[in-house]
Amino acid sequence: MTTIHDFNRRFPTDDACLDHLMETRYGTTLDCPKCGKHGKFHRIRKIPAYECAWCGHHVHPMAGTPFERTHTSLTKWFYAMYLFCSTRHGVSAKELQRQLGVTYKTAWRMGHEIRKYMAEVDGDDSLNGHVEIDEAYIGGRVKGQKKHGITGRGAKKTIVMGMVERDGEVITRVVRNASRAEMFPHIKAHVEEGTTISTDEWPTYKTLPTLGYKHGIVEHGAKVWVRGTHHTNTIEAFWGIIKRSIRSTHIMVSKKHLRKYLGEFEYRFNMRKAPTWALFQRLLGAF
Repeated sequence: MTTIHDFNRRFPTDDACLDHLMETRYGTTLDCPKCGKHGKFHRIRKIPAYECAWCGHHVHPMAGTPFERTHTSLTKWFYAMYLFCSTRHGVSAKELQRQLGVTYKTAWRMGHEIRKYMAEVDGDDSLNGHVEIDEAYIGGRVKGQKKHGITGRGAKKTIVMGMVERDGEVITRVVRNASRAEMFPHIKAHVEEGTTISTDEWPTYKTLPTLGYKHGIVEHGAKVWVRGTHHTNTIEAFWGIIKRSIRSTHIMVSKKHLRKYLGEFEYRFNMRKAPTWALFQRLLGAF
């Protein structure tokens, strides 16, 4: 089990973090983009950059990363990323503020930049084999809102569709409604033709076989949760993690930023069988 002591041994200073960025992105030696000569680049002490020993050309390892133009130390950024990888339910801006000793505004921005980066690193692979598809309402609590209807005036819930491969990865998308026109393009883009798909009885899904999928239904309205190999327990468990996390950690998530939170939860879910340090190392190695 990886602890905070392991993190501190690996990244005790900003210099250690910057050296990691440089080595990960460019290696220990490289061809200078300016003079073309191969060799080591030496650290410039006054700025977070390295220079060519031959012509003095500068390389800035933080450029193009979430840390570009930041005034917050790299050790705090790296530790914030470690926190995101070591928790099941996410990290609030208030918690980042307490742990890092930064302002709430800085913590809020850091959290969103890390979430966007986690989603970028995770990516979206094609799903096949046996896939479960379902939709959920996330973000608010509005009494009387119909499960599959259009959100009414003042409603704060956001419709999200999810596709998860059995024992595999999950992909989510924010959608305007649960219609065929809104959901099927995402299914066609990410689920391979010929795949077996399990859903509930929502009418939109009944035309999935016309797209070349094998479709099975479980009728939740009749209290049928499993029918042979068909169920939606995996995707519903994923929804449960997100909803519990929002209630306990974030209290509320707006529609504007929900996509970032979904990317964060997808990253952790898709690496659910890996230890914390592996999740963290993947982020550090993707620069």
